[in-house]
Amino acid sequence: MSADFSNITILGSGLLGGSLALALGDLAMPPRIRLWARKPETVNAARQRGIPGATASLAEAIQDTDLLVLAVPVGSMAALVSQALDAGLPAGCVVTDVGSVKRAPHLSIPPLLAGRGMDFIGSHPMAGSERNGLAAVAADLFRNAACLLTNDEHAPAAKTEALERFWQSVGCRTSWMSAASHDALVARISHLPHIVAASAARVCLNNPLDGRFGGGGLRDTTRVAAGNPEMWAEILTENREALLGPLRETLADLAGILAHLESSDQEATRHWLASAKHQRDLLNPPS
Repeated sequence: MSADFSNITILGSGLLGGSLALALGDLAMPPRIRLWARKPETVNAARQRGIPGATASLAEAIQDTDLLVLAVPVGSMAALVSQALDAGLPAGCVVTDVGSVKRAPHLSIPPLLAGRGMDFIGSHPMAGSERNGLAAVAADLFRNAACLLTNDEHAPAAKTEALERFWQSVGCRTSWMSAASHDALVARISHLPHIVAASAARVCLNNPLDGRFGGGGLRDTTRVAAGNPEMWAEILTENREALLGPLRETLADLAGILAHLESSDQEATRHWLASAKHQRDLLNPPS
């Protein structure tokens, strides 16, 4: 572990927050880690999973922290930052998050930190899962995962470089972009795929009993549809402006294959499928 952050506080004990605490604890020179959860029973579960710094006391969690990681839903972040400030969040600490959208926290959090010597720098480790909660946490969740970083408020280079090293220390591949560019990117490569998978689950499994005859294609295509509906409803709504265009493209593309099949145009259908195969093959090119 680099010496950039010696006291790290994670607010939120879900998949990402709990996994980050475990990953930091596995470092050769781990920092002091505090994982905050609202419920005492969640704190006990976190300690049983090997996170001794879990606590339900916000004041205890933020004591002396120099890096605050918000691992709660985006809609809850600003209120939680306000509570942390009231509880004594130390001046000069870096505040980051793990949210799936970035324009919203960049609008709501920096005004709360103004004049306090604190900076908000956005983070989005692309390391989620359709599973949720402490039961799904894993110390290697971030290994080789992309982590998209945003610095719309132009925090000092010393802080941005330290945060980048922090994510690299748990195995992430880091990239920088604006919050707007981030939201447009994840709308296309993360949020739209979730919508498509959910639609496939709704249509393909209209009769749930049919699923027992399905193979790997059905399971793979619909896997992420098993994600938390409440969490994903918030993500999709928060990023709706960036999602509308790609979603319209998808509807137009499906209308295209529908027209090919209605006209029994096998060559056009083959071309449509070949184009899809080409794009998918580029994702994992042969070694």
